[in-house]
Amino acid sequence: MITHLVWLRNDLRITDNKALHAACSNPDARVLAVFIATPQQWKRHHMAPRQAAFIHANLLEVQRALAERGIELVSQECSDFPAAVNWLVSFCRQQQVSALFYNRQYEINERRRDEQLEQALTGMTTCHGFDDGLLLPPGDVKTGSGEMYKVYTPFRRAFIQRLTESDVTSLPPPRPRGKVIANAGVGAFNYPPAEAGAAYPAGEEAALRRLRAFCREQVADYLKLRDFPAIAGTSNLSPYLAIGVLSPRQCFNRLRAECPRVLEEPQSGAFAWLNELIWREFYRHLMVAHPALCMQRPFIAWTDRIRWNRSETDLQAWQQGCTGYPIVDAAMRQLNHTGWMHNRLRMICASFLVKDLLIDWRAGERYFMSQLLDGDLAANNGGWQWAASTGTDAVPYFRIFNPTTQGERFDPQGHFIRRWLPELAEVPDKDIHQPHRWAQKEGRELDYPLPIVDHRQARLDTLAAFEAARRFDGNSM
Repeated sequence: MITHLVWLRNDLRITDNKALHAACSNPDARVLAVFIATPQQWKRHHMAPRQAAFIHANLLEVQRALAERGIELVSQECSDFPAAVNWLVSFCRQQQVSALFYNRQYEINERRRDEQLEQALTGMTTCHGFDDGLLLPPGDVKTGSGEMYKVYTPFRRAFIQRLTESDVTSLPPPRPRGKVIANAGVGAFNYPPAEAGAAYPAGEEAALRRLRAFCREQVADYLKLRDFPAIAGTSNLSPYLAIGVLSPRQCFNRLRAECPRVLEEPQSGAFAWLNELIWREFYRHLMVAHPALCMQRPFIAWTDRIRWNRSETDLQAWQQGCTGYPIVDAAMRQLNHTGWMHNRLRMICASFLVKDLLIDWRAGERYFMSQLLDGDLAANNGGWQWAASTGTDAVPYFRIFNPTTQGERFDPQGHFIRRWLPELAEVPDKDIHQPHRWAQKEGRELDYPLPIVDHRQARLDTLAAFEAARRFDGNSM
C-alpha cells in the first residue's frame, strides 16, 4: 500500500493546507500525519510558554478534525531539530512511507533541517515541499535587476501586481478517507506550563469566525481606529496566523469577498488591513533573501558599532512596565498579562527601549518573543529593526518617538492607561500622561515610579551614539 505522511509544523489547520491537500489527492493512499514538538529548540528561540500552550490546544483540534476523516495524527517530542530529523527518518522507514509532504518554513535553521531530512530520505521516501504560509513565495517579487526589494512601498506595488496574476484560491479540507478513528490525544509538552488565554479559543473554526466578523463588521473602520489601543479596532488574528491556524490566503479571500474593490481603493480600511498582510510577506521575503536576519544581525551593518547601554536595571524597568512613562508601562503590562500588544504600542515600546534607554534592540526582540502569543521571528525581527533604525526600510535613526506625545495622541483620555495602571485611576485626563506633575501640584503621592530617563536628554544621547557609530564606520572604510 502507498503511504503518504504529512508533517505538520506552522500550519495547524485542515482547510487550505497545501501539504495535506496534496497528500490526500491519491484516494488509494494511506495518509498519516505527524507533529514533532522540539522544546529545546523552542527555548533557544525564546518561544513564550503561552504560545506553546496555544500550539498544544490547536494541535488537539487538528487531531480531532483529522480523526473524523480517518487520518491518524501522531504527536512526538524530540529535543531539537537534529533529533527530529533522526526520529522522522526512522518513522518513515518503520511505516514504509512512500512520500513525505510538508509546508516550507523560511527561517534558516528550519531550512537547514529540511535539507538534512531530504538528504537522509534519498532513495527511500520522496519529499514534497510547498509554499503555503505566504500569499506569494519568497523570490517571487523582485526588482527589475532580479534582487529583493529593500524598501517596502515599491515591494508592495510589485507584490500587488503579482498577486493579481497568481492563483491564491483557498483549498478545501480533505474528504473522509474511511471510518472515524480513535483520538489518541496529545501529551503535554515538556515546556514551562502556561495558559494561552480565553481571548483566543483554539481551532480553525473559531479563527474563521473571527476573520468573517472582522471583514464584515470592522474592516471598514480599520484605518480610522487601528492606532487607538483603548478601542477594539484591530483584527486580533495574529496568534492564529503565527502558528498557521489561519492561512494568509483565507484572510485575503475573505477580505476580497466582503470588499470586492479592495485593490482599487487604497484609502479604504480594507486596503489598510491588506497592507498589514503585505508587511508580513515583506519581512519573510527579506529573511530568505538575507538569512543573517535570522541570526541577530542588523540589516544596516554600521549599527552594530553602537555602544549600547547595558544596564540590567533599565531593562528590567522596561520589561516590568515601571519606566514612569504611562503609555509604555501600560503596554508592557498588557504584554506580560495577555501575551499580546497593540501594534502601535509595539512601536512605541520598541522606540523607548532603543532610543530613550539606548538598549540593544536584540534584548527587546528576545523579550517580546518570550511573552508573545503571536511570536513570529520574521515579523518580530522586522518590527524591532524598523523601530531601532537598524533594518531595511527603517525609521531614520534621527526620528525618535516622544513617549509622552505618543500617549497623548493615541490614548488621549488615558482609557487604555488606566486599564493597566490602576494606580493612576484618579489622575485627570489632561494629566494622565505626566501624572507626577499633577501629583506635585495637588500635593498627592502616587504609587507609580518617576520617569527613569529624561526624554530630551536621552534623545541627544541616542543621536550622538548613532552618529558616532556611523562616522566610525565611514572612517574605517
